[in-house]
Amino acid sequence: MNLLFAAPTPDDFVRLLKAWKFWLVGAVAGALIGAAVYFLALPPYRARASVNVDFHLEQAWPQNTDREQFYYLERETRKLEEIAWSDAVLNAVASQVNGVTVDQMRNGKLQLSQPGVGGWHFFADDNDPQKAGALASAWAQAFAGQVHAELIASVPGGLEPYITVDADQTRNLPTRRLFSVSTYLFAGAVVFLALSALAVLFFHPNPGSQKQK
Repeated sequence: MNLLFAAPTPDDFVRLLKAWKFWLVGAVAGALIGAAVYFLALPPYRARASVNVDFHLEQAWPQNTDREQFYYLERETRKLEEIAWSDAVLNAVASQVNGVTVDQMRNGKLQLSQPGVGGWHFFADDNDPQKAGALASAWAQAFAGQVHAELIASVPGGLEPYITVDADQTRNLPTRRLFSVSTYLFAGAVVFLALSALAVLFFHPNPGSQKQK
């Protein structure tokens, strides 16, 4: 316990530097293990669809303060987020893409980028790249369609009529692995490099035993 919390000494740094071959081998081994983990359990594909959201502040609040405009953006953004995760939108997605439930979509299969003014990104993860693309596309289109329907309905307490929503990118979506192999290589190398350094510092041979030999 005292060794664990003791301040490092010059001998500790010297011992660590002398063992550079050991922790270098550990880093290489960690990178290889990371690569093995990647290919044994490939991460899912992620597709991204985009919807352009414009709040038209110049029309909604032409003469008001920045504080009121900020409140307006926060309030309407929250309403749009609720629409994106609503039963109506997710049920529409489930009806278009087979084998996906609403619970799965809400529990990690779908991800919404930090929304605000401009492009909203709708991400979908799946082991099948085509299915990931279909999910992202269906979600973005269902969201845009539901927003248009609610704007036309003009329900009291609903969305402000100045908002416009356009599904800009719903075809030929960019789809790639959620994590690249380089991420696994780097993580494995860093972890095993740290473990190798700790092994050198805390598990070095006992000098007394070497003298007896």
